[in-house]
Amino acid sequence: MSTAATAFTEPHRPRGLQIRFATIGGSFVDVTGPGEHSNQNRWGCHGCMDTSRFPEKDSLFSIREKANAHAGLCRAIPLT
Repeated sequence: MSTAATAFTEPHRPRGLQIRFATIGGSFVDVTGPGEHSNQNRWGCHGCMDTSRFPEKDSLFSIREKANAHAGLCRAIPLT
């Protein structure tokens, strides 16, 4: 039996991708939006499919912290 960790393929990089975090489950959390000078940034997890709470769109600084916190807790693995 192999003890090597399974490597997951990085998903397509969507338009407006600002930051991508790797989760502890091997998936990814994307922060998308116009960037630093906008309050229209969002995050979404490719593992558990959780996202910014509608209609939450916020500054890159705020969304980055929330996305990173989610990535640090999410154990969902990508199903594709």
